[in-house]
Amino acid sequence: MPSPHYVLTMSCPNRPGIVAGVSTYLFEHDCNILDAQQYDDTETNVFFMRVVFDGVDDEGFRSVCGGFKAMADRFAMNWLMRPVAERKRVMILVSKFDHCLADLLYRWRIGELPMDLSAIVSNHPRETYEHLDFTGIAFHHLPVRRDTKMEQETQLWQLIRDTETDLVVLARYMQILSEGLSAKLSGRCINIHHSFLPGFKGANPYRQAHTRGVKLIGATAHYVTADLDEGPIIEQDVERISHRDLPPDLVRKGRDIERRVLARALRYHLEDRVILNGSKTIVFAE
Repeated sequence: MPSPHYVLTMSCPNRPGIVAGVSTYLFEHDCNILDAQQYDDTETNVFFMRVVFDGVDDEGFRSVCGGFKAMADRFAMNWLMRPVAERKRVMILVSKFDHCLADLLYRWRIGELPMDLSAIVSNHPRETYEHLDFTGIAFHHLPVRRDTKMEQETQLWQLIRDTETDLVVLARYMQILSEGLSAKLSGRCINIHHSFLPGFKGANPYRQAHTRGVKLIGATAHYVTADLDEGPIIEQDVERISHRDLPPDLVRKGRDIERRVLARALRYHLEDRVILNGSKTIVFAE
């Protein structure tokens, strides 16, 4: 049996000795570093690091994790250490457009996205997705109107708590989360925006893009905040278009971009590759 792998992510004010301290601590606890990435943000003087290691069993890991607090306190670290095999519980929210949902389900079933699905939640009924296989996945229909939005969000928040959901993914969920719910989900709610932010915001960015005669379209995955579509960006991608492309062509091409951008952002989060840095993110991609 291969040795279990563990991951450490941390950020702290930059000062000499952080890397030496972390690596020495792991060495002294019989750990073997498999991968290490680091970044010093010279503008904010904050140091970021991600380390994957093995060499200990689960009991040994508990000792490593418990003893790391003294190291973390010495450097004023924000840190997380966990087994790589520990899967996060993810809830997917979706509206009528289901291409991102279908893609995430496929990637989950083939093992590309290491997560447990706590539920699929939609403001549309189950019949909307009769062509998709939800076997073994709880589905919740939470309809919403303008006058029932707060009640619906109360139900949603209770569902998130009851299912012990770690991460919420808005897979083209065409409802704006309230400031209160956005705050509760800070750093653990990812949205895919069908636009290459910060341009062409709102409900119909492809029509706006076509009107402006753009030559590139794109999509943006970001953490949700109270500021609409202004949260820390995790991943983006673009595709070239021409004057021959009409709005339906942009929508078709945009679906492909949205799928791959959301999938990459979700995987980065699941693998603890994303660390918040104020209004930005540090992404330790492969």
